[in-house]
Amino acid sequence: MSKSEFGVVGLGVMGQNLALNVERNGFSVAGFDLDADKSKRMTEKAAGKRVRVAGSIGELVEALESPRRILMLVPAGSAVDAVIGDLQPHLQPEDILIDGGNSYFQDTDRRFRQLAAAGLDYVGAGISGGEEGALWGPCLMPGGRRQAYQRLEPIFNRIAARTEEGPCSTYIGSGAAGHYVKMVHNGVEYGIMQLLCETYDLLRKALGMEALQVRDLYRKWNQGELSSFLLEISAVVLGKVDETTGRPLVDLVLDTAGQKGTGKWTAQCALDLGVAIPTLSVAVEGRILSGYKRERVEAARRIQAPGESFQGDRAAFLESLGEAYYLAMLACYAQGLAMLREASREYTYDLDLADIARIWKGGCIIRSRMLDPIRRAYAEDPELANLLVDPQFSGRVNGHLSGLRRVVQAASQTGVPALAYSATLGYIDSYRSEFLPANLLQAQRDLFGAHTYRRLDRDGVFHTDWAS
Repeated sequence: MSKSEFGVVGLGVMGQNLALNVERNGFSVAGFDLDADKSKRMTEKAAGKRVRVAGSIGELVEALESPRRILMLVPAGSAVDAVIGDLQPHLQPEDILIDGGNSYFQDTDRRFRQLAAAGLDYVGAGISGGEEGALWGPCLMPGGRRQAYQRLEPIFNRIAARTEEGPCSTYIGSGAAGHYVKMVHNGVEYGIMQLLCETYDLLRKALGMEALQVRDLYRKWNQGELSSFLLEISAVVLGKVDETTGRPLVDLVLDTAGQKGTGKWTAQCALDLGVAIPTLSVAVEGRILSGYKRERVEAARRIQAPGESFQGDRAAFLESLGEAYYLAMLACYAQGLAMLREASREYTYDLDLADIARIWKGGCIIRSRMLDPIRRAYAEDPELANLLVDPQFSGRVNGHLSGLRRVVQAASQTGVPALAYSATLGYIDSYRSEFLPANLLQAQRDLFGAHTYRRLDRDGVFHTDWAS
């Protein structure tokens, strides 16, 4: 039997679908999983296709042509190290291991150095698109040595989603750049999801709309400039009716959200870089707060809500809400890309933000119509500090800020929590302020800790005995 061109370790749904995607696009595949049931399902799905399922790691490696290309799709953390440990004794110099999971970027850097010492290439490849994307075209964000990427490029370009501008895969940068970009991608995802949930909550609690009415609004929004994958699937979810009760199924789902860590990592890494991403950070905190279910139930009995219902023109408010959502979604991208800009400098990734926006346009979870003007903004000015000040967006910011203020005001008056909307307004107001009250903060620091300060009217560093 001839050797296979591509290997997959980890045959869960993602692994199975990616293997089938690779095979459908003209490359033979060998796969392996420790779980016999998963191997059996892969064998059944691959009947009649150029996919073989190996019975051991050694058999998998032996089944692949050299130099080998092996994709690992296993949970981030110790499982990745375990698979590497099992594979490495069977590998030869110039073989490539690809980590397609959501690994923490510092773990990817460590593995990159460890395997480079043995003459092996290691590629941290962010993959976005879920199960359907894996089968029919994901967004791929590979990082590592460019030479390694070039050997993967023919396969990645074939299996990735495509837009009018080409495949949604590109060389991201050196070392762990691919996993870093995927981490921030997920942080943006957290932010946009939180905004959609807060929008739904405002419509439900402040305006008294039912789930199907919110669905209809989301469908309408999705026909225009707000169009995105996350908006589309939110409308689908809101339209699902429970067969047993006849009620919208979403109304029966427990209001506690899970997370796998990438959003939290984004918030933590932004603090390490000194980059402000409040909309993305509070999205993580919103999920944490949702987990306080018992405490929230008790607090609802003890802490009074404002008791005010929405007063005003509903049609005008819905228009303001659309403006607020546009602006807050833009802020999610602006914060994430500003973070990537700084990380590129800090870690010498040499990221091409225009190209990243391009590949995010298809296949990935945060794909949206907004990404095309975002791509143009960074193509015209690769050093753009923030999307909010780009000429094509700053006018929209000015035009939509009043809508965002009205939404935050309505949320405050009616007691509907709007963490992400409120954080976005604070972010924009802070970013547009020529003067912030950090002068008082610095004076406080100088008083209690002699931390010194600078002055507006003269050069130098100063310390004052403020109490005298």
